[in-house]
Amino acid sequence: MTRSLVIVAILLFAASSASAQRAYPPTLDGAVEHVYKRASDVDLKLYVFAPQDHEPSDKRPAIVFFFGGGWTNGSPQQFEQQCRYLASRGMVAVTADYRVASRHGVKGVDCVRDAKSAIRWVRTHAAELGIDPHRIVASGGSAGGHLAAATGTIEEFDDPSEGASVSSRPNALVLFNPAVSFDPSTVAPNETRARNFGERMGVEPARLSPADHVSADTPPTLIMIGTDDFLIGGVRQFADRMKAAGVRCDLDLYEGRGHGFFNLRPNKPSEDFYATAESMDRFLASLGYVAGEPTVKEFFKK
Repeated sequence: MTRSLVIVAILLFAASSASAQRAYPPTLDGAVEHVYKRASDVDLKLYVFAPQDHEPSDKRPAIVFFFGGGWTNGSPQQFEQQCRYLASRGMVAVTADYRVASRHGVKGVDCVRDAKSAIRWVRTHAAELGIDPHRIVASGGSAGGHLAAATGTIEEFDDPSEGASVSSRPNALVLFNPAVSFDPSTVAPNETRARNFGERMGVEPARLSPADHVSADTPPTLIMIGTDDFLIGGVRQFADRMKAAGVRCDLDLYEGRGHGFFNLRPNKPSEDFYATAESMDRFLASLGYVAGEPTVKEFFKK
C-alpha cells in the first residue's frame, strides 16, 4: 500500500467517530425532503430547513452540508443542528445525502459526483427554493469537508447525465476538519491509525485532491480544525496554496483539539460546537450572507 493511499485509509478510520454513527436514514423534523438524484438504484435526498415565513419569492443565501464518515458511512443528521441554527439566521440550510461505500459499494469519486449534483440541483431549483443562485455555500466535515472542497476546486467528475450549463461550483466554502490534500508528505510518517484498506478513491488520489486544484476561481473559504488533527498538514498546504493564488482562506485553529472536535454530542460539553458555529456565522456575515452578531448560545439554550 503506497503512502499516497495511507491518507485515504486514515479517513476510513475516522468513520468510527461519533459523527459517523448518526441514524440512517435520518428523520429530520421540519425539513422538507427533495430527491436531487437517482443513482445506484436509490433516491438521494436533500433535507431543506427554511427560515420562518420563508417564501419562494425570497432570494436567500443557501448552504449545503455533506456529512463525514470516510466516504464509507455517516448520515445527513450530522449537520442537522447547524442547519437549524442557520435557518434561524435567515439562510436556507440543506443537509445532503450521498452514496457511500457501506451502503452502495461506491468509491470516493462517486461521492464527489453526488456532491456536485447536489450543488447543481440547488442552483437549478433556486426559484423553487427561494434562494439566490449566486450565494450558495458548500460545507461539510472530514470526508464531507473533502466533498465540499472538491465542488469548489475540481473541474472534472460532474455527472455526465446532467447539463453543464448550470455550474456545480459553490460561491463559498465552510470546512470542518476537511481532507483537502492527498499528498503523502502532509501525513506524519508514523501515522498508522488505518492499514490495508486499499484504493478508495476509484481514481488516482491526486485527481480528487482539492489542494492540487486550487486556482484564482476557488471560492472564499473558512477552515476550522484542531491543531492535533491528523489532517492538519494537508489543511496547511491547502491554505498556503489558496494564499498563493490570491484567494481568501481563513484558517481557524483550535489548540489541542483532534479530529471531529466540533460535533455536537449528547451529554458532553458543547463549547467547541458553539465556537465553530460562531466562527461559521462570522465568516458568513463577512460575505453578507447573514447580518448582526451570532446568536448561537441563545438559540441552543432557549
